[in-house]
Amino acid sequence: MDFALSEEQQAIFDMAQAFGQDHIAPRARQWEAEGTIPKALWAKVAELGLGGIYVSEDHGGSGLTRLDATLVFEALAMACPAVSSFLSIHNMCGGMIDKFGSDALKARVLPKLCSMEQIFAYCLTEPGSGSDAAALRTKALRDNEGYRLTGTKAFISGGGYADGYIVMARTGEDGPRGISAIVVPDGAAGLSFGGLEDKMGWRAQPTRQVQMDDCAVPADNLIGVEGKGFAYAMAGLDGGRLNIAASALGGAQAAFDATLAYMGERRAFGKTLDQFQALQFRLAELEVKLQSARIFLRQAAWKLDNAAPDATKFCAMAKLYVTDAAFDVANQCLQLHGGYGYLADYGVEKIVRDLRVHQILEGTNEIMRLIVSRALLEARG
Repeated sequence: MDFALSEEQQAIFDMAQAFGQDHIAPRARQWEAEGTIPKALWAKVAELGLGGIYVSEDHGGSGLTRLDATLVFEALAMACPAVSSFLSIHNMCGGMIDKFGSDALKARVLPKLCSMEQIFAYCLTEPGSGSDAAALRTKALRDNEGYRLTGTKAFISGGGYADGYIVMARTGEDGPRGISAIVVPDGAAGLSFGGLEDKMGWRAQPTRQVQMDDCAVPADNLIGVEGKGFAYAMAGLDGGRLNIAASALGGAQAAFDATLAYMGERRAFGKTLDQFQALQFRLAELEVKLQSARIFLRQAAWKLDNAAPDATKFCAMAKLYVTDAAFDVANQCLQLHGGYGYLADYGVEKIVRDLRVHQILEGTNEIMRLIVSRALLEARG
């Protein structure tokens, strides 16, 4: 059993890490203060082939694996988890369209998505349906022109910023089988946005409600088949959960690296902090958490790439374990910095704030436990 990255995978990680340190890390605090990510960044990201990571090469993508994607997002998150995670959402949209969309839709949408001329956002959650996503109430009524959507989506990263939105809307009966996935372009009649949300973390990402009032879109903006949207969304979430876990891991690794350096410089009681055995033990525990989380994440990604029957369970377990471990590592790193950890200049407090939401989105970690337990009971028979 070989746990090492291939030369190509190591090159992917190194490329993404170098890009993040050069183009994202020096500006991350500024973008957080401004509450937005300059769109000029995305053209540079796309030049590296990261605008359509697992979109097929026929449509301008890179055709990489889910494991490759986790390397990209871990590396970029070492510069800023908020930017890395935003890119992961865009890529999740591209993956859904590439996997389930019609040939005509793919040809029309994916080239600009992959070049990041157009940024995409994912619209599932509603004010009254978070964890119970299948209870969504946004409706899409079919007419001679196409679909007319009415409803509100909440907590949408890129709301009012994106150029296109994949909207889960009800085209049929109650429950998951009545939900379809539809592409809604920015500027569509009846599309509007709520005010900018004031968030604890991920502050560089503009987050708003996405509101549709008799919003008209063409019929060929439907992704795949009517009534299959919820299944498409859940399939997309397997990969999305890995990406969010990878971004959490990258942020935690950056906090740990900063803490290791800080403890070699900060002196107390006549010696540097890294000379106290109790604190050495703390560092060892954090390193174990990071390495075990990394192995678990990559195993889950491997299962998804190989269509293993238990891939969904492993993606849920990895999301649960890695995001919990990453937040704990970052929080302990802040503690090891003492009062300096609470100051923005040292960068650790931002990581702690950014990583807290990773335990909530793409399915809360409570829902991950539910997915895992159901899989165990089903396997028991």
